[in-house]
Amino acid sequence: MLSKVYSAAIRGIDAFVVTIETVSERGAAFSIVGMADTAVRESYQRITTALTQSGIKFPHRRTIINLSPADVKKEGAAFDLPMAIGILTSNEALACPDLAGYMIVGELSLDGSVLPVRGILPIAIKARERGFRRLVVPRANVTEAAVVNNIEVFGVSSISETVDLLSGNSELEPTVINTREKFAEASLEMDCDFSEVKGQESVKRAFEVACAGGHNILLMGSPGSGKSMMAKRLPTILPPLSLHEALETTKIHSVAGKLPRGSTLMTRRPFRTPHHTVSPVALVGGGSNPQPGEISLAHNGILFLDEFPEFPRQVLEVLRQPLEDRVINVSRAKYSVTYPAGFMLVASMNPCPCGYYGHPTKACTCLPGAVSRYMSRISGPLLDRIDLQVEIQPVAFDDMADRSPAESSAEIRARVVRARQIQQERYAEEKGIYCNAQMNSRLLHKYAWPDAAGLNKLKERMTKLNMSARAFDRILRVARTIADLDGSESVKSAHIAEAIGYRALDRGNYGNVF
Repeated sequence: MLSKVYSAAIRGIDAFVVTIETVSERGAAFSIVGMADTAVRESYQRITTALTQSGIKFPHRRTIINLSPADVKKEGAAFDLPMAIGILTSNEALACPDLAGYMIVGELSLDGSVLPVRGILPIAIKARERGFRRLVVPRANVTEAAVVNNIEVFGVSSISETVDLLSGNSELEPTVINTREKFAEASLEMDCDFSEVKGQESVKRAFEVACAGGHNILLMGSPGSGKSMMAKRLPTILPPLSLHEALETTKIHSVAGKLPRGSTLMTRRPFRTPHHTVSPVALVGGGSNPQPGEISLAHNGILFLDEFPEFPRQVLEVLRQPLEDRVINVSRAKYSVTYPAGFMLVASMNPCPCGYYGHPTKACTCLPGAVSRYMSRISGPLLDRIDLQVEIQPVAFDDMADRSPAESSAEIRARVVRARQIQQERYAEEKGIYCNAQMNSRLLHKYAWPDAAGLNKLKERMTKLNMSARAFDRILRVARTIADLDGSESVKSAHIAEAIGYRALDRGNYGNVF
């Protein structure tokens, strides 16, 4: 008898439907066709043992299982449960008249329990899109899948429970979650705050500008000046995730297996901090079994690279294309996938190998030329994609001893949100443009061109500080954001002056004093 059970697999960060066709005949052979990998082919041992341990007789007959579409590779153990159901149905050991309305996903343990799998959220989205009425998933994944509405989601803990559900002998109820209510409650929670940061008002202002316009930022300062501490608080002043952004972000982390059990939607913007020994593949994604890399895991959030010059040159260079295009295309001999990469780059570094170049009280001990060589580890084209380059000085004792509360993240975030709303209205008709950092040359001339006084100020300072031509567009982008924070429709001289102050590395003599 032929039976069809529907499941799904992941490609990139999206799912596609897999039809599991099972035929049982006289004989004893067992075969799986349809470009199944090793984990799928090994399912025979898991299925037979799980059924036996659950008290369900395994029909030892000639069985052929086809995973369609047959020209796409199937990976992982998520097909165990639907294949077991297909075997039972094809041998008439299970009767489910409405089987075509179910999508089933789950890995089997040898004792018959159903184990969690990755990528449940995109699978649930695909199930609803393709018109399936019910989705059966491991119980550990049920809250993640129940985020998707207009489909009944059942969480099962064992194959016996699944058989009872499909045969109509179960009182199991679908899981229902009020997604918007849960999302609104959790999005207000924060575990750190800028009110805990003493002093560094100029750096906080630079962070505010960076978040308001979506600009990449580089922090340079001696050890202990607070670079990492402040960077970790950046997500608290970014605009809250919208429901669409939260869904997109959760999909990526679900596919990568980064979601904790029992989670629903992600409510905080990602903050990824890979170590400087990270490989290019780990950063951009891919591998023998394609997975999103750190760049994609930071989508809609922040990618923080501490000790920026310590990263290998080849690792840093892979950032250039996704910083511009906001997507990353991973092409290999056997597959090609596209991952989103709309992240904000935040990097920190010491100003020199010893860390004390430009320190107000400690002398730099680096050899002549060491500062220039240290800075040259970061290529010009990559620096060209970083809008704000900020120098940080150590915190003064009086600031550290001051017990009065500093400005909170909520206050800063309120100004950032207002500036982002201005940008959303401004670029409503511009496809793919959401913030000032994404403006192209045409939009710069249209929205960010300064008044006469501002243009003269820009010319004067660029000439005096020996700034490169590549700084011109970056200064205009940042100035437009400063004007938005100021509530100004035009870019004025004061906005240009502040933006120029955030271009420390564009000064022609930086690091060449020895």
